[in-house]
Amino acid sequence: MKRTTEKPSKPRAKAQKGSPERREPREAPGAPADAQESPAVVAFLRELDHPRKEAIVALRQIILGVSPAIREEIKWNAPSFRTTEHFATFNLRAKDRVRLILHLGAKVKDTAAKGLEIADPAGLLEWLAKDRCLVTFSDGEDVQAKRAALESVLRAWLRWI
Repeated sequence: MKRTTEKPSKPRAKAQKGSPERREPREAPGAPADAQESPAVVAFLRELDHPRKEAIVALRQIILGVSPAIREEIKWNAPSFRTTEHFATFNLRAKDRVRLILHLGAKVKDTAAKGLEIADPAGLLEWLAKDRCLVTFSDGEDVQAKRAALESVLRAWLRWI
């Protein structure tokens, strides 16, 4: 029986601050939104053929930027966002606009009976039920114009999750 030996690798010198080899932890507080990105969602969006793809990508970044606790995955055949529960899912069936459904997860919760109280001074929310609503954007410019209002609504929505 022949034994093979591998040469021990030389220890690498510690990377200096500012060196390209130095890496910050992926889950550091205040980390950029890409720290929350899902490879499955990245692949899904790369292959997505949708006339409003630019708006979808911009909206995704806004959602991920609202809280470091937000994660994404593909659920219900579209990008979906969660903390402890799913709370937002793209509806990609319409080709002339981008729709985002805000919900409280797949299961009905007690709060659904009395309804949610979400401040919506910009009038973004189209209520579909007491515990779910729809936000519609015409294009990327519309997403950017409504960004601050959407971020406020999302922060309020997350308090119900």
